[in-house]
Amino acid sequence: MWLYEAAAESWMPLLDAFSDGLCPVTLGLTPVLLEQLGHPRFRDGFPRWLEAMRARAEADRAEFAGRGDAHLAWLAERTEAQFVALASRFEALERNLPKAFAALADTGAIELLTSNATHGYMPLVRDDRAARAQVRAGVHTSRKHLGRRPVGAWLPECAYRPGGPWTPPVGDRSVRGRAGVEEVFAHEGVGYFIVDAHLFTGARSEGTQSPAGFTKVAWDQGTWDDKRGWRSVLEPHLVSSDGGPGRLVALARHPEVSEQVWSGEVGYPGDGRYLEFHKRHGRDGLRYWRVTAPSTDLGAKEPYHPEQVNGALYTHAQHFVAVVRSILKRYHERTGRHGTVVAPFDAELFGHWWHEGPRFIREVMKAFAADDSVRPRTVSALLADWPADKVVSMPEGSWGEGGDHRVWLNDQTRWMWEAAHGAEDRLFELLARLDWRGNELIAEPLRLAARELLLLQASDWQFVIHTGGAVDYGYRRFCQHLARFDQAATIADARARGVPDDAVAVAELQEIRLHDSCFEDLDLEWWS
Repeated sequence: MWLYEAAAESWMPLLDAFSDGLCPVTLGLTPVLLEQLGHPRFRDGFPRWLEAMRARAEADRAEFAGRGDAHLAWLAERTEAQFVALASRFEALERNLPKAFAALADTGAIELLTSNATHGYMPLVRDDRAARAQVRAGVHTSRKHLGRRPVGAWLPECAYRPGGPWTPPVGDRSVRGRAGVEEVFAHEGVGYFIVDAHLFTGARSEGTQSPAGFTKVAWDQGTWDDKRGWRSVLEPHLVSSDGGPGRLVALARHPEVSEQVWSGEVGYPGDGRYLEFHKRHGRDGLRYWRVTAPSTDLGAKEPYHPEQVNGALYTHAQHFVAVVRSILKRYHERTGRHGTVVAPFDAELFGHWWHEGPRFIREVMKAFAADDSVRPRTVSALLADWPADKVVSMPEGSWGEGGDHRVWLNDQTRWMWEAAHGAEDRLFELLARLDWRGNELIAEPLRLAARELLLLQASDWQFVIHTGGAVDYGYRRFCQHLARFDQAATIADARARGVPDDAVAVAELQEIRLHDSCFEDLDLEWWS
């Protein structure tokens, strides 16, 4: 149901918001999302879900009219018409949202990013081969669905680790060498990613880079050379873990701009005129009430009035653009350089969590198009005209609470990383020992095991456990993927020893195939 809601409330409205190329946008479509949106189960199930929602709105309209509430009845009728329009639009797109986004990218209206295959949390993946497999699978999947090799990536949780000696925080604590995240992504042809602001402010200057080559500088140059924009979130930086030339460009999220939307104190979605996300009509029903005030109890929320929203959207879009303009103006006055504001957000915020979000983006695009002082660009277009000229080494961290790994590694989840590292070890041991190349009988369960490893490495499980949003769900999903990994690995090992499948093995393999039908063209060489 979440995927259907996200498609109806976020992905399709965003597709339409970007359709005329009024303002170029860089958009991340994660590989696992592409697999879901491109799967026959979604393409066939989404129209049925839209029809069920239309019928629910129709029933709501009759109920509201029956009790004499003309306004709520009108809102339900309006919602019913929206589901009819979505169904028609989905058919016009040939039920293929990835293809529609790819076509939009062909026009230059958007630039599409890849990511790790399953949003794996890079700093805590122990083996470099497992980290590379996450990226290789992600790049391959994006290219398969979008028909292009991605040049940039969304770094899961903005989580970065530098290369060099590393002591794993769980399990075997012996020091080992590891590759930096920039090296892993650059090796697969990715040219840039985005990190959180504190990784820039804590960075160390390493050198300057130009067409003439790399020039080493002192580590403290970034602290006094404030005219060059060292460590500023308004400048792209090349990243290097070894102090040499940069391998890849990092851009930093601007905290002041981002908080205009994200902040619980000043964020636009908390305006009382917008649709309230949490109040539904009946269990899992539709939404007909407005925020009223962030502190208002759900039972006291007032009915939604769509005609009130236009003014709120215009005001908030104009304020957002003014904030960006002011920041860039101040930076130029101080340094003489042209700065870049990077403001990334989860796409589901726009439409799903914040109903009016896609319309807000549209208003922002119109405001930027009318403002000669600010020029919206895709990241590739920016770097083509203003290449990064500074090389830094960055500290380890993420955009999670505390800026470190505590959201994903804590007393609740430590055992999960021990289990995940054990699964890494077991897969690599089997790949080295078993004769799977050219032997489909062994390769097939190994591919299933590798897929389960990708899935259990997803950062979502620890996140929902730490935040308390879905603790049981996070534990259950992780344990399911771990159990299926063990089942597939055991079957591959048994087959290599000539042991035929028994009824249990046959049933286990079939269950794995049915439950996790993604990355069907997975290549075991990604782990080599």
